[in-house]
Amino acid sequence: MNKIQKQRLAWRTGFFLLFILAPVLDIFRFDLNQNHFILLTHPWTLGIDAFKSGQISALEMTLNMGLRFFLPLALVVGIGFWVAWKWGRLYCGWLCPHFSVVETINYCMRRASGKLSLWDRETLPTDQADGTHLPVNKKWWWTTALAVLGFSFVWAVVLITYLLPPKEIYSNLFHASLTRNQMLFIGVATILFIIEFTVARHLFCRFGCAAGLLQSLVWMGNKKALVVGFDRARSTQCVECDASCEHACPMRLKPRSIKRKMFTCTQCMQCVEACEKVHEDDPRPPLLHMLSDQCALDVSLRDFGQKPSIPADCFPPIASSAKHKKGSPPADR
Repeated sequence: MNKIQKQRLAWRTGFFLLFILAPVLDIFRFDLNQNHFILLTHPWTLGIDAFKSGQISALEMTLNMGLRFFLPLALVVGIGFWVAWKWGRLYCGWLCPHFSVVETINYCMRRASGKLSLWDRETLPTDQADGTHLPVNKKWWWTTALAVLGFSFVWAVVLITYLLPPKEIYSNLFHASLTRNQMLFIGVATILFIIEFTVARHLFCRFGCAAGLLQSLVWMGNKKALVVGFDRARSTQCVECDASCEHACPMRLKPRSIKRKMFTCTQCMQCVEACEKVHEDDPRPPLLHMLSDQCALDVSLRDFGQKPSIPADCFPPIASSAKHKKGSPPADR
């Protein structure tokens, strides 16, 4: 695990804990009993009831709508669009608590079956060119089942705490005294998550998540946005590899392809890390790099059959890589 992946792990772990604790600490939730949001321990209301009872004027009500609804909404949407425009689905790859579960269960399922999904046709190699060694052991099915069940239950419980007082929910759980509606919500949600985490996972991320698809659409509109770039001038070098970059992708994408075919890339950079590991003892630099600005046009404009001229320094020259070892293969550029 390189520095980038350690940073991702720290960010995802921290955000997953925030996802669980936000309603408990009253950082953010919607209270159905009080019928208003709670933000940073304070009630977040529009003042509709006060306006109906004549306690505030129409002007005050208008100001409340602007400052407490439209302005926060515009800020959240605007920042989200700006991040997606520059970096794509950065939220998905670096923060999303659902995607953290996807990657965890993917790993467990690969150890159990050699595949990241029940729908994969071929098993992944036990030993890869990037140094990955993951032998298949059917005992891992127990770990996979526990992970699916555990995460499903946690998600169901956490979601209801965003709607009802967390103290009440956790107290009722501890004393086995959930109300009928609470039990029904948690039970149905758990079953739905079990189905989703077992058979869908990254398929839901690719085709069913509205937030993710919106980020992808915004990202596709910016031809200079951050993207995985492939050094096509050295493409013949890939015959020495076993597509470790593709095996590393949790979304099951092909990183050496054009941007349109990487529509749902989460910028997790695991494919880049895999390529770096393949070239760890090779004097030649890796073929995959994160590109942006003018360099990104090589990946973006090929969607339209164009072959743009990109700056010469988009990919590191072989001369700038590690010194050649005695007997190392000659440069292929």
